[in-house]
Amino acid sequence: MKILVVEDEKKVANFIKRGLEGESFDVEMASNGEDGLAMAKSNHYDLILLDIMLPKKDGLSVIKELRDNEINYPILCLTAKDSVEDIVAGLDIGSDDYLTKPFAFAELLARVKALVRRGAKDRGAEIFFADLRLDPVTHKVWRAEKEIDLTAKEYGLLEYFMRNPNQVLTRNMIAEHVWDYTFDSFTNIIDVYVNYLRKKIDKDFSKKLIHTIRGVGYVLKEE
Repeated sequence: MKILVVEDEKKVANFIKRGLEGESFDVEMASNGEDGLAMAKSNHYDLILLDIMLPKKDGLSVIKELRDNEINYPILCLTAKDSVEDIVAGLDIGSDDYLTKPFAFAELLARVKALVRRGAKDRGAEIFFADLRLDPVTHKVWRAEKEIDLTAKEYGLLEYFMRNPNQVLTRNMIAEHVWDYTFDSFTNIIDVYVNYLRKKIDKDFSKKLIHTIRGVGYVLKEE
């Protein structure tokens, strides 16, 4: 598995590189956003570890340009910012996960393995529920033949709902399966993303599909 690490703090970069190479990953490095973007465009990677605060081009700009060019490698953001607003901004623009500094290597490794595993499985036949259609290959979604524009995390959330229809999904279940870990305060972000998704999937349709089970979680079902 080949990983690109874009990190300008030399000690942090070397710490990550040594650890991942010790786990048999092939690691390439960039120390600024421009070089990282160029490498991501010209090479194939199974995962990108990307610092947000970078010289020459910041991490969010790198993510946006990659996603605008339909380069969909999984991206794990590394940053000292840990507010809900900062996390949502990174996820909204197209990152797949978010790890705040300082972090233990064991936590980083768990996130890396989860994202690589998910990326390897991200293929298959189209999924249908009611008048929803989801294509795991292209990451496109339609409702009643109208294409719905989703961010990467909204897509991941909808895919989890569509693979588990008519089943109540708790916030912990969603955190574990969509974000690959349990984090109590992360439930606020889950609620934010369910609301984002509901506005895109249900707002213009009389039949609502995403329902809140008060005090428990959410369910995708036809009323």
